[in-house]
Amino acid sequence: MNALLDWYDANARSMPWRIGPTERKKGQRPDPYRVWLSEVMLQQTTVAAVKEYFNRFTTRWPTVTDLANADDGDVMAEWAGLGYYARARNLLKCARMVASDFDGQFPDNTIELLKLPGIGPYTAAAISSIAFDNAATVVDGNVERVMSRLYAVQTPLPAAKPELTELAAKLTPQARSGDHAQAVMDLGATICTPKSPSCVICPLLNPCEARKTGIQAELPKKTPKAPKPTRHGYIYLVQREDGAWLLERRPDKGLLGGTLGWPGSVWEEDPIPNPPIDADWRTSNQQVRHTFTHFHLILTVLSANVSKNAASLQGDFVPLADFSAKALPTVMRKAYELAQNQQLAALKTEKSQ
Repeated sequence: MNALLDWYDANARSMPWRIGPTERKKGQRPDPYRVWLSEVMLQQTTVAAVKEYFNRFTTRWPTVTDLANADDGDVMAEWAGLGYYARARNLLKCARMVASDFDGQFPDNTIELLKLPGIGPYTAAAISSIAFDNAATVVDGNVERVMSRLYAVQTPLPAAKPELTELAAKLTPQARSGDHAQAVMDLGATICTPKSPSCVICPLLNPCEARKTGIQAELPKKTPKAPKPTRHGYIYLVQREDGAWLLERRPDKGLLGGTLGWPGSVWEEDPIPNPPIDADWRTSNQQVRHTFTHFHLILTVLSANVSKNAASLQGDFVPLADFSAKALPTVMRKAYELAQNQQLAALKTEKSQ
């Protein structure tokens, strides 16, 4: 695998959480906190989407102890838009355990890392390898694709995962293990891409079994996924005459757990409306559409303005000065933007008449 490391030395991607090969050769070592934070953020999220969040988090909470001392609501608000909110809840649990049980220092081996909240086999291997240069096998989607093509593995994913992990483990060197792990991931992200891989400039061109038979674009094979069901729901945007918005915090467990959002109905095939307050409701002529991991969601958006003395059956009114649409989960922000756009359109129509 010398050819792969040579390629990585010349082509490593620059990322805010990464210590590149040149810096590592000079003795610089990655901060385990930054490695951990980036890996948690990157779960089911693209590098491009994560960079801004990572920079904001590390500016506001530069160490794991700083994050451990953060307010839950502040962390959830900064996370808003990244999705998979259980990651944010586990982020806080993990930071607090590292701060309290490990004196603010991440353990340097996978066995201890796996004991921390929110850290599974992949994340533990990534931290162990990248932060501490241990010969741990790191396997993400990019690595699976590289291994499946390098060895022409015909077994479809996800059934092929154990075989691909075993193949990746055989290639993991004792020296420069962290660089090797990042090299394979970079190769999959930039050269051995899902569509139209750039085989002619690949450092693993010669040993690649899939390329030899011309099937590289067909791999890895995947078992077809079942179609996602569609759920429906009602969502209610209420603003008092003093500008305060009615919001509720969702239960810690479950979808969007621990986040602030608009009151609404249960999301199901045939939901029942349940307005949180007596009001003159305006129904939007458009619906919010959003896709989660396991289902599509279509929301009917209703808006209302109420007096400053209005009492709500659920949620609490948040003063306008404390409200930030950016702190809402994406689906909630879509509803807000839809309602705001509809209100602006109504005002323009009113002025033109």
